[in-house]
Amino acid sequence: MATEYSARGRRIALGAVLAGAAVGAATLFGPAAPAGAGVNWDAVARCESGGNWKINTGNGYYGGLQFSRATWNGYGGQKYAARADLASRSEQIAVAEKVLRGQGIGAWPVCGRKGGSASAAATRSERATPKKANPKKTTSKKAAPERAVTRRAAPERAATKAAPQLSSGVGTYVVRRGDTLSEIAVAQRVDGGWRALHERNRAVVGDDPGLIFPGQRLRLR
Repeated sequence: MATEYSARGRRIALGAVLAGAAVGAATLFGPAAPAGAGVNWDAVARCESGGNWKINTGNGYYGGLQFSRATWNGYGGQKYAARADLASRSEQIAVAEKVLRGQGIGAWPVCGRKGGSASAAATRSERATPKKANPKKTTSKKAAPERAVTRRAAPERAATKAAPQLSSGVGTYVVRRGDTLSEIAVAQRVDGGWRALHERNRAVVGDDPGLIFPGQRLRLR
């Protein structure tokens, strides 16, 4: 009897240890993060619509993330509202997560680049470690006298990029280096945003709105 009781006690103790280890592992690792958790949808919306989640300009795209009706309906948006601009911010983001899983961030070809992980910058700064300055070696040599500098200092360059300016042609704009359709549309107040600007200049720009070249003349109106 004593032997049977001892064996049963060891089995119960072993089971308790294994159960405790499983709970500890679940606590340590936690649930997996959702696939789209890193997308900063507010940044995408600022680029697409100026951050206006209720926008409807009549260009065929609606809400903060500029859903077409076909995309909105195709990814279940109708259970929230008939159009994206009639839904709440959180409802629009819920549909955007489905679009992200189905099409990738390329569904927003220009502004999707703005939606990088909000924590990426913090992670990079945490990883960066400042280098220790090497101690300067002392020398017994006397420093040579400094020579007079006669060359004039070059003027400092502007730290910020100038906003796109309207070209001499009425209602047109010539692309400069570093421009994007989104920046041009905002600076020139193009109705319908970069999408309308792209449609108006598809013959010049081509099918990829994210690829424009200096010297291309765009029609703004």
